Amino acid sequence: MNKNTNYRIALTAVLCAQAVALSFFENLIPPLPFMPPGAKPGFSNLITMFAAGSLGFSQALIITAVKSGFAFITRGATAAAMSFSGGLLSTIAMYFLMKYAKKYIGIVGVSVISALCHNAGQLITSCIITGTSKTLYYAPALAVFGVVTGIITGVIFRILIPALEKQKKYFLKSDIQTGGDENGQGNQGRSYRG
Repeated sequence: MNKNTNYRIALTAVLCAQAVALSFFENLIPPLPFMPPGAKPGFSNLITMFAAGSLGFSQALIITAVKSGFAFITRGATAAAMSFSGGLLSTIAMYFLMKYAKKYIGIVGVSVISALCHNAGQLITSCIITGTSKTLYYAPALAVFGVVTGIITGVIFRILIPALEKQKKYFLKSDIQTGGDENGQGNQGRSYRG
């Protein structure tokens, strides 16, 4: 394992810790009226979105899995299943939107679509777990909630980009100095300028 790989592992670990901290903070927010139990703003997705756009799908998926593990420890198996299903769909959307559509829809657009995908994944899982489609009753409210929280998260993400990029450069300083990672591919171009 070379130095660049170690830097990437360390950065991913720090991002996982930040995502878990934001998840913990969200758990302190009281339930919102007219929303399914457990509906949260999704602030921890700030970290996943950064990883998806800047580090790649693998790192973003690791963060999603760690968040689901945290949900399992703190809230049980059902919460973990909901977290992972929504997180997986959202992470896939984030990765492809960041890679192919960010310049057309912007970071806020990516955030909104990802939030909607997250809610869709959770609704599908809730239908499977309960064995009924009655939970789809929440779909309209979750759609509105997803758009609103997606916009808020996207705006916050734009503000946090410089700090997250600075953190990335600190951990990947070896990669930046050598102009590439262990595969000979540099990370300098994968940033959020503009």
